[in-house]
Amino acid sequence: QVQLVESGGGLVQPGGSLTLSCTADNTVYFPNTMGWYRQAAGKAREMVATITSGGFTDYVDSVKGRFTISREKTKMLMTLQMNALTPEDTGVYYCNLKIGRVNDYWGQGTQVSVSS
Repeated sequence: QVQLVESGGGLVQPGGSLTLSCTADNTVYFPNTMGWYRQAAGKAREMVATITSGGFTDYVDSVKGRFTISREKTKMLMTLQMNALTPEDTGVYYCNLKIGRVNDYWGQGTQVSVSS
């Protein structure tokens, strides 16, 4: 069992920046993928960015060039640097860890609000 703890959400003005962090309480030695997903009010949860244990990254088109995902493998620490935020980025951001095809873990979520 792995627990994920997120931090870094908050309220920011349009054009501002935030950094989200997620830490897993256990080191995972198998190939895995960590990622951030978000859910806006009334909408389905969507993938924002993912990064594999090998360092391969993927982003939803709407955040490319603005968000950067990174991770420190030995510490199971992942961050999401979010720049040039817009109101459309508002939502609850969830940390996710996938190990193989069966194990899928989620954090509690952290609120990101972009508003003037």
